[in-house]
Amino acid sequence: MIDPRYPIGKYESKVFSIEQKEDWLNTIKSLPETLNSAVAGLAEDQLQTPYREGGWTVVQLVHHIADSHMNAYIRFKLGLTEDNPSIKPYEEKEWALLPDNQTVPISVSLTLLEAVHTRWSAAIKDITEEQLQRTVVHPEHGSQMTLWFLLGMYAWHSKHHVAHITTLREKNNW
Repeated sequence: MIDPRYPIGKYESKVFSIEQKEDWLNTIKSLPETLNSAVAGLAEDQLQTPYREGGWTVVQLVHHIADSHMNAYIRFKLGLTEDNPSIKPYEEKEWALLPDNQTVPISVSLTLLEAVHTRWSAAIKDITEEQLQRTVVHPEHGSQMTLWFLLGMYAWHSKHHVAHITTLREKNNW
């Protein structure tokens, strides 16, 4: 049985290859379209449905992805322009409970993702393997992370949350 928290499995970093880089870049670039398709046609009650018992609603997932990927874009820019910068963690579970997650339509976060991913994709599409080896420090983990690791993690993150929505739709025949 598939763990509903990880419908595509947990993130596993991969060794550098041009093919892997292109695959991850394509995932980052296409997330807005993929996510739009995943939520297309959902009614308000469906949007308010948790993807699993005790999990976030579809609305919270969409807003979370926008929050997370805005942070990711900034983390990449910091990593590309500063020497081993510390990145700011945030309390994603607390962010998901803030009022804007209930009062702002998901269309706003979908539009935001389109803009952020356009900028993010443009910023990283031509970065070199050497640049991908640049590091940032994540204080919560107490360790350095390469931009390569982060690229893979955010590509996984994109697919991970889209799978939460598409799995919910399949389970409920939506």
